[in-house]
Amino acid sequence: MSLIPKKGTVYVVDDDEAVRDSLQWLLEGKDYRVKCFDSAESFLSRFDPREVACLIADIRMEGMSGLELQDRLLERRSPLPVVFITGHGDVPMAVTTMKKGAMDFIEKPFKEEELLSLVERMLEQARNTFSQHQEQASRDALLSRLTTRESQVLERIVAGRLNKQIADDLGISIKTVEAHRANIMEKLNANTVADLLKIALGAHSKTA
Repeated sequence: MSLIPKKGTVYVVDDDEAVRDSLQWLLEGKDYRVKCFDSAESFLSRFDPREVACLIADIRMEGMSGLELQDRLLERRSPLPVVFITGHGDVPMAVTTMKKGAMDFIEKPFKEEELLSLVERMLEQARNTFSQHQEQASRDALLSRLTTRESQVLERIVAGRLNKQIADDLGISIKTVEAHRANIMEKLNANTVADLLKIALGAHSKTA
């Protein structure tokens, strides 16, 4: 039996050792994997962007602040869900972080149940994002199998063009268009045009 927690990883960034220890004790007690850092700089140099994880960070720290940390993550286009710990006087600052995409903020002293609820929400978002990235990678891998001409034909199929129109667009025969369509269907493992559109359009066709 594996002893590795299955709920996901929670990064804790706070320059207060007592806060780090408290959060680690609380979260590990609920079967989360916890990685603590005493500064934003240390966290940025060591966190793994491929991990299903979330971040709890103090908004005021020595060196790089929580706000600056958030800006660095935004620059990296990191999808990491973030919650900030704030003091009473930091609420306006915390509102700013939410406008930039933070999921929420909690005031000190925080309630354990409130924090645990936020962590679960963040990890759920992280899991969904990871799944979407996996689907996108799979889709990109399939599409990369197409030749340049097949990609041009696919773009026009997606745009709703008929075979004759595609042939006119590309200066090729209708039979050649049909051959390309057959190759595209085979390479993308698509049985119907609907399947083809789902792969080509990705997430936008999930509800189709």
